[in-house]
Amino acid sequence: MKNLVENVVDVPSLEKLKVAQPSTHKPRILLLYGALREQSYSRRVIEESAQLLERFGAETKIFNPKGLPLVDDDGADASHPKVQELLELVQWSEGQVWCSPERHGAMSGVMKTQIDWIPLSMGAVRPTQGKTLAVMQVEGGSQSFNTVNQLRVLGRWMRMLVIPNQSSVARAYTEFDEEGRMKDSSFYERIVDVLEELVKFTLLTRDNKDYLVSRYSERKAEAEKQAQHAATLKGM
Repeated sequence: MKNLVENVVDVPSLEKLKVAQPSTHKPRILLLYGALREQSYSRRVIEESAQLLERFGAETKIFNPKGLPLVDDDGADASHPKVQELLELVQWSEGQVWCSPERHGAMSGVMKTQIDWIPLSMGAVRPTQGKTLAVMQVEGGSQSFNTVNQLRVLGRWMRMLVIPNQSSVARAYTEFDEEGRMKDSSFYERIVDVLEELVKFTLLTRDNKDYLVSRYSERKAEAEKQAQHAATLKGM
C-alpha cells in the first residue's frame, strides 16, 4: 500500500461509533418549501410534515422564503436579514426536509434560491455536513420523480445524509381538504413513512455526523498543511 499515508488512515470500527454522552434533546428538523403562494401545496405538505415530526418527538422550524433575495441580486449578501435567518436555522438543524413543486420538470426557483444561499463552509464550520435530509415534491399532474432526484443530487453535494425514502405527491390539489389538511391516502402514508425514517436516521447519526463524513483525502491535506506550517515556523 505504498500510496497510502498510514498516519491519516482511519480503520472504521463499532468502538469508534460509540457515543459516550448521547444527545438528549429532541431532534431539530428544519423544513423548506419551494413556493411563495400562501396556499402553495409544497407549503401545505411541509406544514403537515411539521406536525407529524413533532408527533414523532422532533422539534421543528419552518423557513418562509418570502423576501429572500436571489443570490446574484445587486447588493444581496449574507448580511441580508432573510439570509441570516436561513443560515441560523441551517446551523440549528440536525436534519432537514426539502419539498418543492415541480415546474418544467425541475425544482422551483424559490427552492433553488434557498439552497444556493447555504454555503458549503462558514469559516471552520460546514453547516450541512453530516446532517440528515428527506426530499419531497408535489406536482399538478401525474407522478414524477424529477425534482426529488435533483434534490438528492444537491443534498449529496452538500455532504448531507439523504435518507433512502422519498415522497412525490401527484395531483396535489386533490390531496387536501377545505381546512388545508392532507387527506388519508397512499401519498399521506408515504409522507408518514419518510418522516418516521428521517427521525430514526437523525437520532442514529447526529452525534457521529463529523466522524461519518470524515474523509481520508481531507485528513491527508490537513496533515500536509500542518507539516508545512511547522516547517515554516522551524525555519524562522
